[in-house]
Amino acid sequence: MAQTDIHAGRKRRVLKHPAQVTVVAFAATIAIGTLLLYLPISSVKPGNAPLLTAFFTATSATCVTGLATVDTATYWTTFGQVVIAGLIQVGGFGIMTLASLLALFVTNRMGLSTRLTAAAETKSIGPGEVRSVLFGVFKITVAVEVTVAIILSLRFWLGHDKGLGESIYLGVFHAVSSFNNAGFALFSDNLMSFATDPTIELTVAFSIIIGGLGFPVIMELLRRVRPHRWSLHTKLTLLMTGILLVGGTVFLTFNEWRNPGTIGNFSASDKVVNGFFHAVQPRTAGFNAWDYSKLNDGSLLGTIALMFIGGGSASTAGGLKVTTFILLLFAIIAEARGEPEVNAFDRRIEPRTIRQALTVALLGIAAVMGASVVIIELTGLPLKDVLFESTSAFGTVGLSTGITSKLNEPAQLVIIGLMFLGRLGPATLVSALVLRERHRRYTLPEGRPLIG
Repeated sequence: MAQTDIHAGRKRRVLKHPAQVTVVAFAATIAIGTLLLYLPISSVKPGNAPLLTAFFTATSATCVTGLATVDTATYWTTFGQVVIAGLIQVGGFGIMTLASLLALFVTNRMGLSTRLTAAAETKSIGPGEVRSVLFGVFKITVAVEVTVAIILSLRFWLGHDKGLGESIYLGVFHAVSSFNNAGFALFSDNLMSFATDPTIELTVAFSIIIGGLGFPVIMELLRRVRPHRWSLHTKLTLLMTGILLVGGTVFLTFNEWRNPGTIGNFSASDKVVNGFFHAVQPRTAGFNAWDYSKLNDGSLLGTIALMFIGGGSASTAGGLKVTTFILLLFAIIAEARGEPEVNAFDRRIEPRTIRQALTVALLGIAAVMGASVVIIELTGLPLKDVLFESTSAFGTVGLSTGITSKLNEPAQLVIIGLMFLGRLGPATLVSALVLRERHRRYTLPEGRPLIG
């Protein structure tokens, strides 16, 4: 009897682990979405959509990726498109909330002094703030999405001769898709028809940027205007985000300036706007106003790097996350200078944080490379296209060179696994590493293997 009680207690504790809850919640959402999209009312063609198509689309929407094996605009009915928008909203809102609550849970598990330090450092999440976290995410989501929906609706109505009802529908759908960094569009060519419309491109781009900053950063920016009062996390996120946006814009615009397949025939201003727009998309949004199959190889490789890095922590974006990447950069700089510790903005970075960042980065690389090898063996598709697709799936980006619909069923399952891993892996992994931390009462003799 006692053993049974112990076993039941252990089982209950496992189910209460935040990483377990997150995985189960997303899996359940995908299952429900798959069943809804499998209904005959969801697809335009008579009968049910193929189960794998429904499963792939539900996973992509819930994980706010944007990859699709069918045309969202013509394959799904209005009901199916509403289901997709709902899954995007749940996935985007849920990941922000759950990531913030994971940070809150981890803080509560630490000692008192560490809890107070973490709460003071983040200036946005602290013990006992569960309600404010949830309500804050909700208010930010509604405010941004309503604003973007109004701007896009007016533009579709007044600038592109769409009916008022259709314009509102398009505006709301693309507002949800952009803020949640999903990349689903209700046009067969995504946003290529609006490549010379800066109002639509810039509105979508800034919606993506806001969603990709992360809830803790947004809340702190609203509360504290002065930069010197920002937390280390906010400073790192804004710094790396700015570097990637500016650097990506310059790189892509310069590299594609004369490419007739992308922006070569545009005016100078449209080239710059499109360069900026497509520097934003690899932040894990997935909209496109040019054909990625016609990109120069250098631009393709640069986009792969941007997709892998992704957006901010506790945001609607995926990828490695900008804070993880910039911490690794600071570690490299410290090692090159021969400094004993890693410092950033007058703060010392703990060695365990660097180990966590390195672990997440290496596991991400392993996942992308391993999946790419498997897909190449299954399909025989070119390496650059497969690597682009795999990185896009892991980073929950949704960009593609056009091979998604060409993947066979086993390859589609690999992409589904990558999308799920990429959406949940980094956040749950870091929290698990913190929660499983052990302290030894002894140290082993030091070893110095050769490096390099």
